Amino acid sequence: MNAALAGLWLRRASEDWISCMSDIVVVYHSGYGHTQRMAQAVADGAGARMLSIDSDGQLPAGGWELLAAADAIVFGSPTYMGGPSWQFKRFADASSKPWFVQAWKDKLFAGFTNSASVNGNKQTTLDYLFQLAMQHGGLWVGSGMLPSNARAAQRNDLNWIGAFSGAMAQSASDASAAEMLPGDLETARVFGERVAQQALRLMREAGAA
Repeated sequence: MNAALAGLWLRRASEDWISCMSDIVVVYHSGYGHTQRMAQAVADGAGARMLSIDSDGQLPAGGWELLAAADAIVFGSPTYMGGPSWQFKRFADASSKPWFVQAWKDKLFAGFTNSASVNGNKQTTLDYLFQLAMQHGGLWVGSGMLPSNARAAQRNDLNWIGAFSGAMAQSASDASAAEMLPGDLETARVFGERVAQQALRLMREAGAA
């Protein structure tokens, strides 16, 4: 099978997975629109619903119910000062209510982040999102992507930043959300596909048990 046919097969398989999927929710905070664009790319790949945390760290009406019904929850936050935004942290602290009754136990979780610097301590944010998922008794999905780190690699290649525990993007401090790099957005979309694939796999295994 040549590369073009293989890519077509994978895309169709992914669409089949998404069409069979129940609910995936991408819950995120975005300060300047960059993380929102990344969230949209993840949601496009996963066939997910988007749930925005507002500037006060609050969910919209019905947001907690949406998360309770989800099969998979994808966390998203910009990296500010070496960690997630305070708005995301406020949401995380408020999630102690579903934690208390183990409402999110055994759900799939994943995470993504964006910062202005290529490094920017983004890993600290992904580690925070991972620990939050573990607090809830969840199951974590990593990126599943090899890095583009050979000499021939280009900035818009898939997973150029080289993240494994989640998806990362880098947006220049003076660049608008519309100027986000297509390679980072494609990485986010493929990451969303992986979340959907893993959620479907668990559903099939549960159905066969």
